[in-house]
Amino acid sequence: MIDKLTDEAFANGQIIREPVGDGQGYWVGCPGAFYDETDAAWYLTYRIRRPRGVQPERGGEVRVAKSSDLQHWEDVLTIHKDQYNTASIERSAVRRGPDGLWRYFSSYVDAEDGRWCTNMISAPSVAELNPANQKVIFKAAPLGLEGVKDPWVMERDGTYYMFLSIALPIEGASDDAHKTLDIYNTGQCKSATGLASSKDLDNWEYHGTVFQPEGSGWDQYCRRINSVASVGGRHYAFWDGSASHLENYEEKTAFAVSDDLRNWKSLNPNGPAFLSPFASKSIRYIDAQARDGKWYLFYEFAREDGAHNLRLIITDEAGLQLDN
Repeated sequence: MIDKLTDEAFANGQIIREPVGDGQGYWVGCPGAFYDETDAAWYLTYRIRRPRGVQPERGGEVRVAKSSDLQHWEDVLTIHKDQYNTASIERSAVRRGPDGLWRYFSSYVDAEDGRWCTNMISAPSVAELNPANQKVIFKAAPLGLEGVKDPWVMERDGTYYMFLSIALPIEGASDDAHKTLDIYNTGQCKSATGLASSKDLDNWEYHGTVFQPEGSGWDQYCRRINSVASVGGRHYAFWDGSASHLENYEEKTAFAVSDDLRNWKSLNPNGPAFLSPFASKSIRYIDAQARDGKWYLFYEFAREDGAHNLRLIITDEAGLQLDN
């Protein structure tokens, strides 16, 4: 366990998964973790990506791995993008509800309009999660958005909250911006964070934008909340930022604070909180999970060759630093 979050601590994190190839465009990451008390085991969903032009290109598959000791991980579920009839899959979330059913929330490019959407599958076990039984819970256009993806779920006082990466429309955007099947990579939107809530994990209400780019700083294009650590009565978000869509796949991590999960203030207005020492310097998609007085941080990390791997570090509340 580390005593303090630093660039060096992230660089020395435990490697859980390596990408399937070397160099730019080969990534394994977008982690979504959940500890299941019934099974006494961790479940970790992650995405495998290959460069455009390498088949199956882009976000070709997502997997769920299981571990009882955080050292040995066994893949127990794999979903390929063809099962969603999509060009790419991105971040997902997995958890068991109080009713005993498992839910798998995922995001992919909707073949109907080329926009990112968010769906849900439910089943009695992780192995039984079947894409054929999916239900789309958020489509972008009905919400007035250009995209909605990357779900992350937390529970507080009987209510579930889902943070989502949303693509906000901008003036002057091209009518054919979705022809690339990835609006976030075009400069034809702003990348922000939306919030939804549910009482049962099945029926969700969307509440709108809660954190978005502003000004002309290092994060003027993207402010994406990836996870939230609730400490001392306040909520602290790990979020990804970037100055433009040219950093769409290489965002950097920062902190934000909120008292109500809806109004967030950046704690790093002048630059990222943490950087990889390699390549693009990206550390992104940090998923912070609390258990037994410790914080487990799963994250995607830029390697020296430009590829990304999936890592883990463990700390306590003091080690989080937050706004101290």
